[in-house]
Amino acid sequence: MTATTGRVAGGPLGPKPSLRRKTSRGSLLADRAATVVLWGTGVFVLALLGAIIVHFAAAAWGVVSPSFVLSDPSDTGLGGIGPLLWNSIYMLALTMLIAIPVGILGGIYMSEYAGENPITSAIRFAEESISSVPSIVVGLFGLILFVDNFKWGFTVLGGALALTLFNLPLMTRLSEQALRAVPQEERTASLALGATKWQTIRHVVLPLAIPGLITGVILTAGRVFGEAAVLLFTAGLGTPPHYDFTNFKTFSLTDTNTAWWHSSPWSPLRPGTTLSVYIYKLQSEGLGVYVNQIVDGCAAILISMVLIFNLGARLLGRILTRRLTAA
Repeated sequence: MTATTGRVAGGPLGPKPSLRRKTSRGSLLADRAATVVLWGTGVFVLALLGAIIVHFAAAAWGVVSPSFVLSDPSDTGLGGIGPLLWNSIYMLALTMLIAIPVGILGGIYMSEYAGENPITSAIRFAEESISSVPSIVVGLFGLILFVDNFKWGFTVLGGALALTLFNLPLMTRLSEQALRAVPQEERTASLALGATKWQTIRHVVLPLAIPGLITGVILTAGRVFGEAAVLLFTAGLGTPPHYDFTNFKTFSLTDTNTAWWHSSPWSPLRPGTTLSVYIYKLQSEGLGVYVNQIVDGCAAILISMVLIFNLGARLLGRILTRRLTAA
């Protein structure tokens, strides 16, 4: 009895020293290998991003200027991208105005109220399925629904709604994950102090989940900025005219024969070619002497917009987190 009591592999006191050294050496090698792989991946991603930025910055050198950014496109000269830049910003604002609140509310429901049952499993499956659908299929769906059935024609509103259908599952899923990442102890402490469930969500869970929610906004906005296939069939493909920013007839339908919405930049009922769609248009047509310069300039501006939006969103997220959590 005494001969077997407390014995484990390698002897009564545990593994042999040589076995412990081998295990320690193997763990150390695995840790170093993982560190090298992770650092190598990070450096590769940064180098790739830097190469893209440097390439288009060099290609657009001498092309991008205040006049190029603000002036109208031209069929005979270098022209500019003012209306296209405005359409990209307007499309992003309109899409995110719908996707952010609906996506966050959907994430709150899925993480805080919905239980684990076949219905929620079906909802998550639908979110993943819609996110993996090719964007051109979503564009065809928007063409059938908004352009043909609703008789809207090519409009910014149709493009924004199609983009919302395409990106809302991603925003909802990321919001749910960000809310679930908040420790359960935070909820328990708030409820123990007498707060209701909604007060806990609004004053405790949401402020702590802001970094994850900002990540969801950034990823969703990046897809909106760069999307072209959806907008080809819903927002139109063409060179926009000069926009009159003093025309505020946004939703008036009293004079449909003059088609005033084509020149009103504030109207969601007009066609709206974005920068990404314009790049596709120029590259597919290949007409004009300045096609390459304009494409490089558009790409440089588009990358700059994405970087500015990402940095601004993260800065805003840090400010909100500090103010709402006193961190």
